[in-house]
Amino acid sequence: MKMVLGLALGILAAIGGFVDIGELVFNIQAGASFRYSLLWAVVLGVIAIIVYAEMSGRVAAVSGRPVFDVVRMRMGLNVGLVTLAASLLINLITLAAEVGGAALVLQLLLNFKVGTMILLAAIALVLIVYFVPFDGIERIFGYMGCALLIFVVAAVHLKPDWHQVAQGLVPSWSGSWLYAYFAVGVIGSAIAPYEVYFYSSGAIEDRWTVKDLNFNRVNVTLGFVLGGILSAALIIVSAEVFAPLHISPGYLGTTALGAEQAYGAIGLLLALLGMLFAVGGAAVECAFSGAYSLAQFAGWEWGKYRRKRDAPRFTLTWLIFFALAFVIVETGVDPVQLTEYAVIFSAVALPLTYLPVLLIARDPTYMGEHVNGIVGNVLGWAFFVILLGVSLAAIPLMVITNGGAS
Repeated sequence: MKMVLGLALGILAAIGGFVDIGELVFNIQAGASFRYSLLWAVVLGVIAIIVYAEMSGRVAAVSGRPVFDVVRMRMGLNVGLVTLAASLLINLITLAAEVGGAALVLQLLLNFKVGTMILLAAIALVLIVYFVPFDGIERIFGYMGCALLIFVVAAVHLKPDWHQVAQGLVPSWSGSWLYAYFAVGVIGSAIAPYEVYFYSSGAIEDRWTVKDLNFNRVNVTLGFVLGGILSAALIIVSAEVFAPLHISPGYLGTTALGAEQAYGAIGLLLALLGMLFAVGGAAVECAFSGAYSLAQFAGWEWGKYRRKRDAPRFTLTWLIFFALAFVIVETGVDPVQLTEYAVIFSAVALPLTYLPVLLIARDPTYMGEHVNGIVGNVLGWAFFVILLGVSLAAIPLMVITNGGAS
């Protein structure tokens, strides 16, 4: 039972990373536009995040250093400052999108004005983060977000052509810039930098040691595979429900209609509840990731496990993040567009995030006998090349396709 409860960190990181507001709309749009042909990008993203999350968790357990500490240590002060600035900006944009997304789901559930729901969502998230211990936060958002499994059940219920689904798992090229844009977005959202910032810091919050290395492998594998299954299910449901009708689902509420198509009102309710906790979990990850990054770079005391008076600047930082996110989303900006831009901009920062992780994980000076093996190094460098390509292609594709609009 203890191990099952402990898996919540991986589940929260996976659901909040794979299935945030941008993913809920982005993957649905990908399925509506290209049916199953982008499923391979989900698989690629899953394997990549498993490889790097395992390294980041192992580095945290062995060295006692979270990822952003590693970035500053390996890349130097100047590069570290650039990475920090980019990380803080992307986390803030994404957090604003997630708070707005939670408000939109609450509006669909409660039928109140969206402005009221934005305030309610922000207050509820702050109160949960302030009063609930770290392991409780993991379990609330991690396990309640599993209501999204209704999309997996719906994907099977809709009886897709499984031969075509299998073909979608093989990388292909349609010759379309829009297809390339969605491929970059699916991969980029699967391996967003804030995921490993949160995961590695969470490992230290949970006081992992070398005794937890096997648990780390199980955690990242089960957690992120679950996230990948949910992500693939969204594409399949969209391919079955929206593609035949030539519908471009650009609204958050449209996403839940796929589950309603399969299971009626019960499917709709479960989908909305799962979306609420997944988006809420992503908001917590973003707020904590920003606070972790700044505190670790500045050398402050940090950690949810510490009393508020023992880490006051860390606590103040995540509170400020929530306040700024509330102000941004109250301007009326579209949370879905915010997240899609955040995904593309975070893709640009991928090399700066994952190169230090790889360098530390393969360095026997820091890792001793727990250094990367041959397989880990080969996979790490192979995926780094892929991520470098994703980083270089992200902004040009966003410009060419007008943010996925054409």
